[in-house]
Amino acid sequence: MRTKRIKTYIGITLVALTYTACKGPSFVHTKENKTVPANYGGAQDSTNTAKTKWKDFFTDPNLNALIDTALKNNQELNIMLQEIQVAKNEVRARKGEYLPFLGAGASAGVDKVGRHTSQGASDAITTIAPGQPTPEILPDYMFGVYASWEVDIWQKLRNAKRAAFKRFLSTIEGKNFMVTQLISEIANSYYELLALDNQLEIVKQNIEIQTNALKIVKQEKESTRVTELAVRRFEAEVFHTKSLQFDIQQKIVETENRINFLVGRFPQTVQRDSQNFNSLPNDTIYAGLPSQLLGNRTDIKKAELELMASKLDVKVARARFYPSLNIRAGAGYQAFNPAFLIKTPQSLIYSLAGDLVAPLINRNAIKAAYYSANNKQIQAVYNYERTILNAYIEVANQVSNISNLKKSYELKSQRVDALTQSITISNNLFKSARADYMEVLMTQRDALESKFELIETKKQQMNARVNIYKALGGGWN
Repeated sequence: MRTKRIKTYIGITLVALTYTACKGPSFVHTKENKTVPANYGGAQDSTNTAKTKWKDFFTDPNLNALIDTALKNNQELNIMLQEIQVAKNEVRARKGEYLPFLGAGASAGVDKVGRHTSQGASDAITTIAPGQPTPEILPDYMFGVYASWEVDIWQKLRNAKRAAFKRFLSTIEGKNFMVTQLISEIANSYYELLALDNQLEIVKQNIEIQTNALKIVKQEKESTRVTELAVRRFEAEVFHTKSLQFDIQQKIVETENRINFLVGRFPQTVQRDSQNFNSLPNDTIYAGLPSQLLGNRTDIKKAELELMASKLDVKVARARFYPSLNIRAGAGYQAFNPAFLIKTPQSLIYSLAGDLVAPLINRNAIKAAYYSANNKQIQAVYNYERTILNAYIEVANQVSNISNLKKSYELKSQRVDALTQSITISNNLFKSARADYMEVLMTQRDALESKFELIETKKQQMNARVNIYKALGGGWN
């Protein structure tokens, strides 16, 4: 009868555990949308500039030296490298959880029980040897090994390890994305520095032109052809242009230091060649197909890996509703006297047990963890789709920007040529009294502004070239 009752209890327990497992929530799978347009509004050419390595894309040796140094010394990038190691250690920790745990231990102690207790009364009538009653104070010595293992029935632990591995891979893609951002930021700052150098040179040339014009106006005043007002207006224009010189010099210092910070060094002069800025190559960029963004853009790959990890997290959270099987075992020696400690089999001890446990009542914490994991999975889906959309828009914007900047640069070059010629014409007309001093001033001012705008447009062209290279996913390989 007793055996039948034990079997009945075991049967009821197994049925309850099985029912609990069946009552776990169903797996919610949210499908992400990877669809992108067929092209960027133009030809469907699979040639993609993103495949070009950055050392081949940038041909300026000074710029390449800066990038190479930054990839070694940039502090933020080195911090990200440590994040990769942290994620790698997390994978190792998760892998260890589904392997058996094995340990060893030893202990020594003294135990004294009251004679009027059940154990004390039993010890009083027993002997440890003929004629030797059990003493009231009894030492206890023990050493042995023990093991425990959670059998990963529902692959809860393995899925946790897989999720950690996906996050480890996502940190690598995050590092690659940071490399792309770092290279583009250095390149854009470098081209800005070249543009400032050229603007500073234009200002210096304009100061010389305006100073010569001021001398002519002073001579004209002595011959009473102009008044003191004209002289003062020309002097004011010279002072204004000279002030621009110091504004640009300050911007040069700040831009140099921004580059130095990215490179990971204290302020120093940035080596560069600014003479041929206007003739820098602006070769054709091949955007390829939008579908190539999924493989080239590291931020998209990072978002995809995080999505895969979040889906595994949902499986892990769902598996907590199911029964878990734990096996524990141990073996060793235990005795009250060190002389008897290693006697076999008298002092040998061992144990083996298995537990099958499932949550039955008050599963709110497990449910909350599951719902949170599912919500994070949905967030990861939206983040993945948003990253793809953002990548496509970035490329489409830069494709249009490159085309419009090319047309704008051509027109502004013609404007600079026209205004440069008009300076000589206005000066000659002024000398012959066929133009007043305001026409000369306005012509010089317009010419200066047009040259500034041309340099700015050239800088924007170079920045657009860098930005589309980054948007296509180039630079990290």
